[in-house]
Amino acid sequence: MKELLKQKIIKVCNSKIETKGVDVGLSFYAFFSNKNDNPQSLMEVAEWWIMTHKLNHFEKATKIKSMIENMGVNK
Repeated sequence: MKELLKQKIIKVCNSKIETKGVDVGLSFYAFFSNKNDNPQSLMEVAEWWIMTHKLNHFEKATKIKSMIENMGVNK
């Protein structure tokens, strides 16, 4: 996943957590406007969310943020 897209996801997660609390859930659509103005990025996140990680439609923002921050980190 592109670094700019990861940064955008973390920013949106932080904003949602700040305004709605640590239990806030979101879908991958939360990272995009209601216009289909960036279909490549939308598909990249959708594939990561649905196909790669088999996540539910709504997941906690804290979980998504953690997953993105830990991408590529060897444990």
